[in-house]
Amino acid sequence: MNDTDSLFARDSVFRRVNREAVLLLGGQRALLLQLAHPLVAAGVADHSDFLAHPLRRLWRTVDTMLRIVHGDRATAEAAARALDAVHARVHGALKEATPMFPAGTPYRAHDPALLLWVHATLVDSALVAYEAFVRPLAAGERERFHTDSRVVARLLGVPEDLLPQSYPAFAGYVDEMIAGQVLQPTPTARRLADAVLKPSLALLPLRAASVVTLGLLPPAVRARFGLHWDWTRERAFAVARSAVRAVLPVLPDVLRTMPQARRAERGRDC
Repeated sequence: MNDTDSLFARDSVFRRVNREAVLLLGGQRALLLQLAHPLVAAGVADHSDFLAHPLRRLWRTVDTMLRIVHGDRATAEAAARALDAVHARVHGALKEATPMFPAGTPYRAHDPALLLWVHATLVDSALVAYEAFVRPLAAGERERFHTDSRVVARLLGVPEDLLPQSYPAFAGYVDEMIAGQVLQPTPTARRLADAVLKPSLALLPLRAASVVTLGLLPPAVRARFGLHWDWTRERAFAVARSAVRAVLPVLPDVLRTMPQARRAERGRDC
């Protein structure tokens, strides 16, 4: 596959960031930010097997995004259509009231505001994880990353007039959502978050990684979920971050790089 087949240039900061497997450490952060929105949490609870398989949804989302980022145009468009078909079935009414949303508030996955928030959690978490574990990005790199992320957002149905026009505007939107009253985890959201942070014993390594998820979360969201954070966990997170930064440069590509990116770079289908 050459660059003209893809939505994004192979040397773009967007593809460079999204080839790093370490971004999976930010995936659970994105999930919790999504679940903090009562309408998103309701849709997840009502229309998925999330409690039984909490990380299946995360991998489906990651795989969709990586097919769009690293695949050719036909692969990207097919991935977007498949996700759109799933979203078409997701609609209902909120059962648990929050200060912003009374019980009975309707929700639908195609709601542009919800699409924007879910998209923003993925973009923001990718940047947070990359800068925590790989290296900081310059302001210009963040801007180019944001510009390319808008292409994905439009492909997934976010209206152009709703999209932040610059990276500072995007960061401002995320900050406002975190500081505002929309993100108020419901009891259902807390149960879903518990499934994310405490998966089955078969996924024991992911339980150990929960300190990384908590460390990457904005403190305000951590507090709203009632997730405990103290000096011991802060120190464990710092040690984990330093260890990942030290190991990453010496990892073989097969371990460091997302499989979708490796296949694309070998000229194969994602």
